[in-house]
Amino acid sequence: MEKISRILIDEESIAKKVKELGKQIERDYAGKTPVVVAILKGSIIFYADLVRNINLPMRFDTMSVSSYGSGTVSSGNVKIKKDLAKDICGEDVLLIEDIIDSGNTMKALTSLLEHRGAKSIKVCSFLDKPSRRTTDYKANYVGYEIPDEFVVGYGLDYDEKYRNLPYVGILEITD
Repeated sequence: MEKISRILIDEESIAKKVKELGKQIERDYAGKTPVVVAILKGSIIFYADLVRNINLPMRFDTMSVSSYGSGTVSSGNVKIKKDLAKDICGEDVLLIEDIIDSGNTMKALTSLLEHRGAKSIKVCSFLDKPSRRTTDYKANYVGYEIPDEFVVGYGLDYDEKYRNLPYVGILEITD
């Protein structure tokens, strides 16, 4: 059994924060055409809202990476399930992530893309949970720093449920 115990970030606050992040990214990438990569599935709602707030030419791509499975704690094993469609050698890459927890996934992805010759790599994460960090990784852009709670909504899930909620809520799981 699971239920939303409380709303952590409401819909209106999310919209305001996404607009702020979009404008900051727009300023930082002025004169460039970044490859903006959604890390599936969790970031897709954030990604869609974010890119509509960035008034620049850009290329879109996606990757699917897994480190959770159906649990609530990262396994630590990063697996690429769907790779980029195009070569990013010489490109400015902006990875869009839903949440950074341990930091292992983003550290592994940025290392991989550096190895593939990306000109620059930055990460924009909707949520950051630094209390769970097991590596020294830090995103370039962060929407919200959150406490060590299991959250769902606005793209984040528990066993593929709750992604469609327009807010971020704390999930309480009981037996």
